[in-house]
Amino acid sequence: MAKYLFIATLLLTMNTLFIPTVFAETNPKAPQLASQSAIMIDADNGSVLYEKNSTTSMYPASLTKIATAIYAIENGDLDDTVTVSENAVDTVGTTVFLESGEKVTLKKLIQGLLINSGNDAGNAIAEYLSGSVEQFAKDINEYLKHEIGVEQTHFENPHGLFNPDHTTTAKDLAHITSYAVQNEEFRNIFGTVEMKWHGKSWDTTLISHHKMLKGEFPFDNVIGGKTGYVDQSGHTLATLANRGNLNLIVITMNGQTQNKAYQDTANLLNYGFDHFETSSLQGGEVVEIQNQAYKIPEDLKYTHVKDQISITKQLTKQGKLEIYKQNGERINSYHLMKIHHDDGSSQMEAAKNSNSQLNLGFYLSSILTGIVMIGIIGFVFRKIRIRRKSYKSFM
Repeated sequence: MAKYLFIATLLLTMNTLFIPTVFAETNPKAPQLASQSAIMIDADNGSVLYEKNSTTSMYPASLTKIATAIYAIENGDLDDTVTVSENAVDTVGTTVFLESGEKVTLKKLIQGLLINSGNDAGNAIAEYLSGSVEQFAKDINEYLKHEIGVEQTHFENPHGLFNPDHTTTAKDLAHITSYAVQNEEFRNIFGTVEMKWHGKSWDTTLISHHKMLKGEFPFDNVIGGKTGYVDQSGHTLATLANRGNLNLIVITMNGQTQNKAYQDTANLLNYGFDHFETSSLQGGEVVEIQNQAYKIPEDLKYTHVKDQISITKQLTKQGKLEIYKQNGERINSYHLMKIHHDDGSSQMEAAKNSNSQLNLGFYLSSILTGIVMIGIIGFVFRKIRIRRKSYKSFM
């Protein structure tokens, strides 16, 4: 019996060489929020880590200016001089006190827009880019849909002053912000706490309105942000924070008080940094499906619960690599680079060998598991029979 038990143990040990380590997928308990709508995503890969009513249509208020700023950076010349019109300065709410006829560079207007939330700066940017605020609204909606890929956003102006048709969602705003912070120019302005402002009628120091960024609501990891408020929107807040290799974006919408919006943001950031981490798939790896090889062009990052790596990687016929949690929820997806037969035969062969080894390991694993299970079941039944015989002899 000891001999058979040794063999079964040996087979079980060999079997573990072919079975990937899998941990149970258990999501940590998320905080309860006061804001009506919220979302937290990984800023670098878009993985959604938390959401509450994230696709509900909401009024963004001045978070609109995130979209205006990145659109201006990508479609204008930052060194261009903009002549401010009478129509641009004829606005309400927060301004940088521009004067009609004042000449300001586009970059300075974007700084006034993001740091001091200047509505007049937003109007001047819109007229510079599109000729009018009305045409700008059409242009930026096309940009947001086709360049960034959001589908539930419709803007009527560049600043977010209330209009019943000026709406978006927390999820769309998160992806707009994620897109924007990949741009170094935007990221620098988004993270500016204060700057000197020398205007025709206003000489001052602009200070960010975001209390976490400037330290009034302490949170060490915040590196960028934008605030918003109109009566109809409640308090809206966009925040970028970093710890280690993890960059998080939090959007909260319709907070009933400013303090609750910041507290919701802090709670989500603590939850995110405490419970999630980023892993990556190595660039250069070649995979194959239906005799077509695809190459992972660069390191692909995805974010998951810490110490829980039970993921499934699936390659579609179109060369799209999809990563899923154990519960079937998709974490992220990536389009891979197709390798043509004339220049990638050796890499295709490597992919075939890799897949063959993977399949061989899977089949060996299954066979060995079956052998071990049969051995264990036989051993258990034999023990039961021996005990029954002993019991009858005793009787």
